[in-house]
Amino acid sequence: MAFEGASKVWINGRLVPWQEATIHVCSHVVHYGSSVFEGARCYKTTRGAAIFRHREHVRRLLDSAKIYRMEPSYSEQQLSEAVIETIRANQLEACYIRPVIYRGFGTLGVNPSASPIDTAIAVWKWGAYLGAEALEQGVDVTVSTWSRMAPNTFPAMAKSGANYMNAQLINVEARERGFIEGIALSTEGYVSEGSGENVFVWWRGKLLTPPVSASILPGITRDTVITLARELGYTVDETNIPREMLYVADEVFFTGSAAEVTPIRSIDRVKIGEGRRGEVTEKIQRAFFAVVNGEDDNHQDWLTPVYS
Repeated sequence: MAFEGASKVWINGRLVPWQEATIHVCSHVVHYGSSVFEGARCYKTTRGAAIFRHREHVRRLLDSAKIYRMEPSYSEQQLSEAVIETIRANQLEACYIRPVIYRGFGTLGVNPSASPIDTAIAVWKWGAYLGAEALEQGVDVTVSTWSRMAPNTFPAMAKSGANYMNAQLINVEARERGFIEGIALSTEGYVSEGSGENVFVWWRGKLLTPPVSASILPGITRDTVITLARELGYTVDETNIPREMLYVADEVFFTGSAAEVTPIRSIDRVKIGEGRRGEVTEKIQRAFFAVVNGEDDNHQDWLTPVYS
């Protein structure tokens, strides 16, 4: 059964029916998690279907592959065109985009060098990641008992499949405890990120977000929000955030390609601010959606048309 709106998947240069987009059970990626991937969105904008920050997502995919010594057979330009081709083949105006580079069937030793490097792109319809109502009402989250990886263990700057085993533990634990999402701390005890989202804190007139050194993935939506917040006149600091600041913050919100800009209304059952979307979060949220919907003339370069 295909995801909504998905009929074809791009694999190693050709489009195949969704049901035929398969790999061998002994592929290296199945046993060792040897994959890197991206998550991006195509929006139905006022000017037609457009991919948000397409270039940056493809570049980060290739950066992740380089860190893991996985050189794909396709250039940045070829991958960019392949994503557009896949959206067109599925006849979608708005969708989630999941390109993945992975080690296929070759060897089952830990050393992956004898396994081929394959590339695939899937697209499908996917609404608000944390729920449509979450964008306005906010979500209830918890600080996870699981930490993010320590420096020099896993490369946090790479968006790799293996890293998301840690993310799964964070998310599953949060759900089992009755929360929507978890926030992990770094091994030094500072705020790091959610299972698939970056974190922002509005505290005493400043917008704070953890630095890259806090074992975060440098999010493209995170970078977008930093830019938009500064254009709105807010001071933005990338700095270590102690756990207790989450509880006394005026506002806290998540960002991510899937989560977009999602307010957090409580953490560990402690109400954040007024317990609903705050004024700063709402202004940033509106600025973000103005961009992705094609209504902001200042950032049209962040949108790549699909059908032009």
